[in-house]
Amino acid sequence: MPEGHVIHRLARTTMSTFGGRPVRVSSPQGRFAEAAAILDGHVLQGASACGKHLFIDFDAPHPEHIVHIHLGLIGKFFFEPAGAPRGAVRLRITDGETAADLHGPQMCRLVTASEQRAQIEKLGPDPIRADADPDIAWQRIRRSGRSIASLLMDQRITAGVGNIYRAEVLFRHRINPMCPGNRLKRSSWQLIWADLVELMRDGVEAGRIDTVLPEHGPQAQGRPARVDRHGGEVYVYRRAAQPCLVCGSAVRVAKLEGRNLYWCGRCQRRH
Repeated sequence: MPEGHVIHRLARTTMSTFGGRPVRVSSPQGRFAEAAAILDGHVLQGASACGKHLFIDFDAPHPEHIVHIHLGLIGKFFFEPAGAPRGAVRLRITDGETAADLHGPQMCRLVTASEQRAQIEKLGPDPIRADADPDIAWQRIRRSGRSIASLLMDQRITAGVGNIYRAEVLFRHRINPMCPGNRLKRSSWQLIWADLVELMRDGVEAGRIDTVLPEHGPQAQGRPARVDRHGGEVYVYRRAAQPCLVCGSAVRVAKLEGRNLYWCGRCQRRH
């Protein structure tokens, strides 16, 4: 599932490509056809993200004029030169030159502005958004006996954080992923939050996740660069049984609530 920086990047691309202009909206697959007809020919006036939710706002004179998209595990939103749709396209937005095609989303629906606000209010603070309040997340963390690794993946606590950012930010601050939220120091949470803000905003700009400091990078350590579809250099994510880039011990992996959790047992001892 894409992490939050991907969705914010999609919102930015949507606005830079179509913002402020009338566009054609259709549903080649047919499952969104009735809603697409409401928006077709209207100005795309806004695109924003909160966590893993994308919202595209049109000036259509209809109460439901905002497209709410959640890509889920298999959803894709492609921008490419306009041509015949390929595959099952749930939603197409085009200006005749460029087409944005949505495939296989978990959710694609029309909502009102009040429904959009209600959805955002269900989510925790998003480190990429300027209006995020990390104290909201802290108040939920400090009252919970769940592990910090579990809490960081809870979208009601930190919106947009996924498996990669979860594993990497805990490693970068040497925090034991099994530490219960109610045992985590507030100062540790403040460090985690500040790092998520920096890492995830960098991810929006770069279009990839990089978490490794220069002194632990391929050039400094004389090792091959990481090759992975997610891109970027990471400390522990998907590096199970490989040597830790800091201490050399084997990176560990375990299932936590159905997802693989990666960490270094020697480096990550802090509570």
